[in-house]
Amino acid sequence: MANLPRRVRICEEGPREGFQMEPPTIATAEKIRLIEALAGTGLGDIACCSFVSPTRVPQMADAEAIVAGIHRRPGVRYTGLWLNRAGFERAEATSLDLNGLIVASASETFGIRNNNRDREGMRNGQRELMAAYGKARVTTIAGYVFTAFGCNYEGPISPDKVVAAVEDILTVTSEAGVLPEVVYLCDTVGAATPVTVERAIGTVRDRWPDLPLGLHLHDTRGIGMANALVGLQLGIDRFDTSIGGLGGCPFAGNRAAAGNLCTEDLAYLCEEMGIETGVDLDALIDAANLAESIVGHPLPGKLRQVGRPAR
Repeated sequence: MANLPRRVRICEEGPREGFQMEPPTIATAEKIRLIEALAGTGLGDIACCSFVSPTRVPQMADAEAIVAGIHRRPGVRYTGLWLNRAGFERAEATSLDLNGLIVASASETFGIRNNNRDREGMRNGQRELMAAYGKARVTTIAGYVFTAFGCNYEGPISPDKVVAAVEDILTVTSEAGVLPEVVYLCDTVGAATPVTVERAIGTVRDRWPDLPLGLHLHDTRGIGMANALVGLQLGIDRFDTSIGGLGGCPFAGNRAAAGNLCTEDLAYLCEEMGIETGVDLDALIDAANLAESIVGHPLPGKLRQVGRPAR
């Protein structure tokens, strides 16, 4: 465990990716209440909403209203997601903190099915976004590689395909004279295992030893925390998580599949391993209880249910 990071940065995805898997009846005020509770836990990055088609994702039809209603806490970055230039322009018109997003898919079939674009089409779409970021003076860019560990259409994903997707991201950003702050390897369909996580990270690092990497993991088949542990042992210090395990995995082929890695469970693991997170675990547990009360059904997170062990 010599490569364990000293500190881990957790980006909270519950208000965005989590609520997107819930019915579109959750009140805007309740979404804001959870965001503000999360901001009081010490989390520095909270993904609040998505600027996507309200027809396709009615759960996020109130994105602008969510942003407008937040009472911001100093030191917290309130971010969002978009998939194209129109979505970015909607986000730009709000008071969100704008982190540029550049994406690629290790599975070209997934990119075609999900984004209606092949690999070249994806690159061109990201070039349009980079032009928009330049115009808006957005200089903080994060890359995301979808289906880095497996695909429902193509099956297992070879590390070479992950490298090709990372290369697409770096090509698009370098053309604009920008380097991404981090590139996340995403377990989009919940197919990752400790072996594939280690293999993908190792292969990418062989090609780009100094490229900062993060993990966007799902707990679809119950081994999300094992995958996170491998990432920690390899020095990964950025993770996307969801409070209480809120949400699901829309691409798993099973509506009962668990969603993102649970925020408070990962924070607890880090605390027990001596890794700093900057978060208050008790406050996170309170936020997870709030999330469960808002959605009205049990959430899968473990720490919230049993608490910390006696000392």
